[in-house]
Formats: sequence, structure tokens, C-alpha cells
Amino acid sequence: MNQAIRIQTSFINGLEKKALIWIAKRLPRWVTSDMLTAVGTLGALVVAIGFVLSCQSVQWLWLSSAGLVINWFGDSLDGTLARVRNCQRPIYGYYVDHTVDCVNEGLMFIGAGLSPFLHLEFALLAFAIYLVLTINVSINAHLKGEFRLTYIKLGPTEFRLIIIIANTLLIAIPALTAICHSYTLFGHSIAMRVLDYIAVVIIAIMSFIYIVTTISDARKYAAIDPPKTPKETSDK
Repeated sequence: MNQAIRIQTSFINGLEKKALIWIAKRLPRWVTSDMLTAVGTLGALVVAIGFVLSCQSVQWLWLSSAGLVINWFGDSLDGTLARVRNCQRPIYGYYVDHTVDCVNEGLMFIGAGLSPFLHLEFALLAFAIYLVLTINVSINAHLKGEFRLTYIKLGPTEFRLIIIIANTLLIAIPALTAICHSYTLFGHSIAMRVLDYIAVVIIAIMSFIYIVTTISDARKYAAIDPPKTPKETSDK
């Protein structure tokens, strides 16, 4: 399996890449990529637990934010460590990394949806769109050898930072937790809180990215693989 070219153009990509390589070079030899993948899953579980416990107190959002940092550490370093040590396993690594990523994202999205600050429906919709984008990335990795990690300068790290900032604001400014606006949509009343608004924005951004990317990719593939005209045969 040929490795796809990684396309990563996020706002902090340059700084993040240097930091990850610096950390990877200093990790003990007994630390492996599989161990870091497990750390990423542990972080996702901590995120979910923090969100669920926030039903008792908003202060538990600190645990959720800590989980996001742990998840970033494991998820971002597992591949970096393999590349720094020149011990990549393209087939195994690709399968495990992206399978585990889907599980981790599911834990975090569902955990957020079980908090008192975000509707589960919004969390599940965001998760569904994330999975659709992931499928599109995987298809392109095989068809044109490009593995896109970021769109419009935004990637997983930026979205983690957005949630950490939102958590911090909810903890630091109690008035934000009291914000609740009621709307009627298709005959159903819905109460919108701060994370609901953030989720709607993220859903809109991901949906826009998916639609634009899909149309653009379809046009490129149509040019590469134009429709065939059936050859006319004559009976003789």
C-alpha cells in the first residue's frame, strides 16, 4: 500500500509539527505508537466522563478539557513517533489509527451530548457529518493519494481548542451557563444553550466543507474518467 501525501495546512500546523517532533524524539524507547493510540482513547474517555459529570457541576468541564489535551497527545504523537523512528507500518497503522479515531470521536461527541449544555441530537448530527468527512478523506487517499487532515485552515487540533475555550468560558463566566433561548422548529420547541450554538456553527462549517469538497472532487474525477460513448456496431 502506497502512503498518501498528508495535506495539513491548519493555522498552527507549523508550530504543532515542530512540537510533536521535539516530544517524539525525547520519548523513552519503551513508548510505542500503539501505546500512544491507547492514550488517545483514554483521553477521549476522560472527555466523555467530564461532560457527563458536568450534569452535577460545571467545574467538571475542566476534566473534559484535560481529556482533550490527553487525546491530542496520544492521537497526534502515535504517527509522529513512527515517522521519527522510521518504523511506519502503513497498512496496520492506517487501519488501527482511523478505526480508533472513529471510536474516540464517538465517545467525545456522545459524551458532550449527555452534558446539560448540548443537545444529544446536535452532538449526534455533528458526529454523523464527521464520519461522512472521514469516509470522503479515506476515499481520496486511495483514489488520488492525498490524505487531507485540514480544511479552510482548520483541523482536529483547532476544533479541540475551540471546545477547550468554550469549556473555560462556561466555567469562568457562570452567566453563560444560564443562557437559554427557546425556539420553535417544525412545531417542536427547542431550548438553545451556548454549546448548542457552537455545535450549530461547527455543523454548518463541516456541512459546507463536505458539499464544496465533494462537488470539487467529483468534477476532478469526471475529468480524469470521462463518460464513455458506446461504440456503434453494425450488423453485417
